[in-house]
Amino acid sequence: MAVRRTSRAQQKARKSGSAGKENVAAEKVDNESGQQTAPAPPAAAQPLVERTPIPREDVILPLEPYTLVSCQWRDDKMHPARIVDRREVNGEYQYYVHYRKLNRRMDEWVSVDKLDLDTVIPPEPIDPNDPKSKKRRYEDHSEEEGEGHEAFDEQELRHHEEVTKVKNIGKIELGRYQMDTWYFSPLPQEYNGVNTLYFCEYDLAFFKKRDEMLRHLKKVRNLHPPGAEIYRHKGISMFEIDGRREKEYCQNLCYLAKLFLDHKTLTYDVDFFLFYVMCECDERGAHITGYFSKEKYSEEGRNLACILTLPAYQRRGYGKFLISFSYELSKIEKKVGTPERPLSDLGLVSYRGYWTRTLLTILKEMEGPVSIKELSEMTMIKPEDIISTLQHLKMIQYIKGQHVICAAPHAVEAHLKACGSPGLPVEPSKIIWTPHDHSKD
Repeated sequence: MAVRRTSRAQQKARKSGSAGKENVAAEKVDNESGQQTAPAPPAAAQPLVERTPIPREDVILPLEPYTLVSCQWRDDKMHPARIVDRREVNGEYQYYVHYRKLNRRMDEWVSVDKLDLDTVIPPEPIDPNDPKSKKRRYEDHSEEEGEGHEAFDEQELRHHEEVTKVKNIGKIELGRYQMDTWYFSPLPQEYNGVNTLYFCEYDLAFFKKRDEMLRHLKKVRNLHPPGAEIYRHKGISMFEIDGRREKEYCQNLCYLAKLFLDHKTLTYDVDFFLFYVMCECDERGAHITGYFSKEKYSEEGRNLACILTLPAYQRRGYGKFLISFSYELSKIEKKVGTPERPLSDLGLVSYRGYWTRTLLTILKEMEGPVSIKELSEMTMIKPEDIISTLQHLKMIQYIKGQHVICAAPHAVEAHLKACGSPGLPVEPSKIIWTPHDHSKD
């Protein structure tokens, strides 16, 4: 698939010379799949069911789940919320609320004094003779929040929300940091409802009490993750851990990660995954900051399945480092890679940032024609991801059977500036790694 680079002025002249005989927009590349599809009209937004608050004197306490009400958030402002669950503590009811315009990680338990009872909208009653009434109650809130679950069908989404609707752990302590949790994690039943869960930062064993964790810590001999250290540079190390060989550590890592990731899959067999754990190293050992995982064998060429930077270590460029590291491993393997789909909104932003910086840096420095295949071979980025990125940047068009890149220097500079910092750079020469041998599994 040959690709020619042209300036925008050249393309404009070409378009005017063709008298508009070919409609370039009639065939374009879909941002997610990379497949050529006819442009579809934008989907009409589905309006929410409009209902009005009831008079204050008609409000009956305790409020029922699915009730809509304004609630005071941590910014001291009232936000539209939905009651997800309720519980009785010392004779007083507490309500687990979801702020309808905020991400689910902001959900929390609140007392009744945080609620504006003048804004109560009771849930729609369920008519036992109307099988669709329960569905209508669900649909009344399923489209309002935009939780990034577009790939779920209705049944999957209902099951996911029912299982994960209430966070079961309040916060964790890991090393010298305490972190508020964001989501439900499928920990063993006896840990549900624990306010603070204490993790050993070296082997990720977890405990209900801090003194239990400290007693365990005295017995720990290896002050780093298990597995092989495959990278060390300027105080940062990467460890490769085989899910089959270190099952308990990897399962604990998944429990930990799920507290900060809202994924459809709550548990999976770690045997079929490799885990790459990033650590900050000092005289006290190697302290986990984040990780990514990937399948040992992927027919689709996936070089990353799951990625997380722990909240205490965010805004340091570590997420960009992990994405970059996954592609450096792909270069060693000499295999084109792509992340597992579907990508969340934030995941897509992160990857587009990496793809944009990588591709435009090459286009800025290269002279003469370049093909999508050549770009893929240099970067190990999947051709479909290259096409979707350049289309998102409005720097590629499909004309007369071939993709044409419009890489005007000023446009390249503007996009490179807009995509921000590259984060913590990976030093490829410091990677000591051999690709996994599937025949030994």
